[in-house]
Amino acid sequence: MLSDPQAVRPWLLKNHPRQLALLDKFEVELKLGRLSAVSSEHRAKDESLESIDRRTVAFRTVEILKTMIGSTRWQTPAQLVALLRGLGRELHSAGGFREPAIGNVVRRIIAAVREEVMNGPPLDEADGNAGTRNRSRNDRSLESILWALPQQFKSNRSAVIQQPQRTQRTDSINEFVEASDLPSPFFQTRPDLKQAVMEAIIEFTSDLEDLHKNINDQATDHIHAGEIVLTYGRSKTVESFLKAAADKRLKFTVVVCESAPKYEGSEMAKSLADYGIDTCLIPDSAMFCMMARVNKVLLPAHAVLANGGLIAPSGCNMVVLSASQNSVPVICLTGMVVGY
Repeated sequence: MLSDPQAVRPWLLKNHPRQLALLDKFEVELKLGRLSAVSSEHRAKDESLESIDRRTVAFRTVEILKTMIGSTRWQTPAQLVALLRGLGRELHSAGGFREPAIGNVVRRIIAAVREEVMNGPPLDEADGNAGTRNRSRNDRSLESILWALPQQFKSNRSAVIQQPQRTQRTDSINEFVEASDLPSPFFQTRPDLKQAVMEAIIEFTSDLEDLHKNINDQATDHIHAGEIVLTYGRSKTVESFLKAAADKRLKFTVVVCESAPKYEGSEMAKSLADYGIDTCLIPDSAMFCMMARVNKVLLPAHAVLANGGLIAPSGCNMVVLSASQNSVPVICLTGMVVGY
């Protein structure tokens, strides 16, 4: 029986060798950088494409997790959570720590499992007596509800003092929760859980496909006619956002910092100018001089941390400090799971 995320690999080897082979193949591609490499055909169409397509990483991660959930024999939600946490550890050690999208996908699916379990129907009398059913309903305390939405959970000092034997919960893939810490609904057999999780994964995949569209729909809320917008380097998210604003017949100017030493800003400026947007390319050293004329700054992000910090391209900190000195608002454009 699977109860420990650290035992996922031996469990797959014993019960699901074919799924373990798929996982090994995925990890090898991740280690060698082949998982998200842009094909030569797409690179020929657009030479400015990054060598890593982060949306491809997210899609491939969703596919492997969907395969594991659908083709393995787990019985309770607790076993499914242990499986997902174990897979998260495997991917993290295989190089997933370099790509935050992988960890985000795993956490998002675990959160979907928790939410489905806590919002699911009570145990039927056919599966247990009425006392068991009533007890399962009463177990839905505030703590149990917070398990469905772990990002809302904040550990409290008094709780640690009152219950020193309990482990503090964490959202990290590298740490897991003891089986005794899970609410009782996680140990009840749920035949309908697999189908519900699969539907949640399909909905999640749809959100990934509409990533840029959902961001672009807000373009007119942030960019107005006659404004001067500054951005740094090249980002497909920022680029599509600016082009979406131009499609609304808004006349604005974009100032692009060249982003040395790769000079990705030159590619960004050329792409925007070819699209008909008034564009100005400046060296990074002129950023502070231009900031006084700028209305707002648009920046991409590789990942957003829990404390509000950003993992962004090198040089963005200098842009933010310059904007802060001149009281210019900074807007970060990134998806819920995949950024940059």
